[in-house]
Amino acid sequence: MSALASVDTLLADRRLWRGGREAVGRAGEPTGFATLDAALPGRGWPPGALSELLLRADGLGELGLLLPTLARFTRAGRQVALIAPPYLPYAPALAAADIDLSKLLLVHAEGREALWAAEQALRSGACAAVLCWPKAADDRALRRLSVAAEQGEALGFAFRPRRVLEQPSPAALRIELLERDALRIHKCRGGVAPARVLRPQ
Repeated sequence: MSALASVDTLLADRRLWRGGREAVGRAGEPTGFATLDAALPGRGWPPGALSELLLRADGLGELGLLLPTLARFTRAGRQVALIAPPYLPYAPALAAADIDLSKLLLVHAEGREALWAAEQALRSGACAAVLCWPKAADDRALRRLSVAAEQGEALGFAFRPRRVLEQPSPAALRIELLERDALRIHKCRGGVAPARVLRPQ
């Protein structure tokens, strides 16, 4: 009986991936794009987890993919942290996207300090979402970010180059941005990644 109970406990754990089956656990955070929500197991960004956005080049609309979520969080009075972005965020564009700038925390850091800052922000419980741009993050560093997101019940987003796609990752979700308004899901915990290219709308 106890063995059965422990199996049930494992199967109920939302961190356990079961191929070909719908996710069990909390619903995701809506992305603001119906097509993308429909393709994700929890119908949105995985809560309390790390998601990777993989880029072939900068400027593919990567931040635009998160704007609806960030606007919803900041309008609700929740804090969002941007850790070591490669470019200075353009405040007028963020405000035009209905983001409350007073709820944005911008952290300038480099290397290991940036990873440490992202981990602390995720774990703190004070941030609804943390966006980071780690220049060099090994499996151990990503695992720490993933655990911190779970502990702080925050959405973690790591923007990384596409070349790391061949490396294993503890992230719950891995999305490759192919071009502006086109993406491919390579990994989604709790479901099977769709083979087709998605155009969020």
